[in-house]
Amino acid sequence: MSDLQSINNTEEPQNGGEFRSPLHLRKVVHASRRPSEPLSLLRLFIRFLKPVTWIPVIWSFLCGAVASGAFGWREITGTKFLLGLLLTGPLASGTCQMLNDYFDRDLDEINEPNRPIPGGAISLKNATILIAIWSLLSVITGYLIHPLIGFYVIIGIINAHLYSANPIKLKKRLWAGNIIVALSYLIIPWIAGEIAYRPLFTLSSLQPSLIVAGLFTLSSTGTMTINDFKSMEGDRLIGIRTLPVVFGASNAAIIASVLINAGQILASCYLLLIGQPTFAAIVGLLIIPQFLLQFSLVRSPITMDVRYNAIAQNFLVAGMLICAFAIKAARP
Repeated sequence: MSDLQSINNTEEPQNGGEFRSPLHLRKVVHASRRPSEPLSLLRLFIRFLKPVTWIPVIWSFLCGAVASGAFGWREITGTKFLLGLLLTGPLASGTCQMLNDYFDRDLDEINEPNRPIPGGAISLKNATILIAIWSLLSVITGYLIHPLIGFYVIIGIINAHLYSANPIKLKKRLWAGNIIVALSYLIIPWIAGEIAYRPLFTLSSLQPSLIVAGLFTLSSTGTMTINDFKSMEGDRLIGIRTLPVVFGASNAAIIASVLINAGQILASCYLLLIGQPTFAAIVGLLIIPQFLLQFSLVRSPITMDVRYNAIAQNFLVAGMLICAFAIKAARP
């Protein structure tokens, strides 16, 4: 990575600091918007991996492990769990984030010009090398946990390409982008967590987790919509058809709120069906603070999006873990 901090030739500044993207969108990037001091190679690499995005995937893996019925406190320090954290955090999630940055470099010139690639800190050549190495490490680590999990990692990497890469670029296609992200962030790691601790499984044994993870995927599709408010300007210019761009911010916030609530309500009802009324009641109660926060979100989506996610997401992910304990309790 000797030229890690070199600027790729295809993204050299032209005409006094303007950058030209392949989509022929121009954005003036002022020097003052870049970091005053270059980041160390390690800090730059960590920024490229975007650690904040690892948390939901790690949590989904943990929920799947709990739902398996074979995971307890003793397993937290076990090799399998540590490999699972490594896989769902810096490896697989990091790979997907690098791919997203690679394919979204034109959009980031508008929304986040200081990201490593549009900011010129990482060249396209080095980004490609890092993505290839990280993809291979991710698949190997998944295989070490369980061969089927290695296959799931490949599916997740393919999904990341489908989400970000032209000509498909599902993030341009309204619902499709949010759905595939929710699938990769929730269903795949949840089922991977269960398989890791129940290597001898059947479709019937996985059914409760598939149903609950699918319902929370519906809720996550709503939370993905809230993440789109911050990039409305760039999405509109590039032609990406997110819900906020198509329906407007307030209408998109209403749709997102309905999805968030519907998935959790249905999950609560499912817990009743499998004979876990106490857990069902707890999940239902966790929806109430989210519902109250949604009034402010709908009134001012663009200013309330970060605050909403910072508070409301805690109740949603708590509901996921409660559902995992309910599935564990319902096992014969």
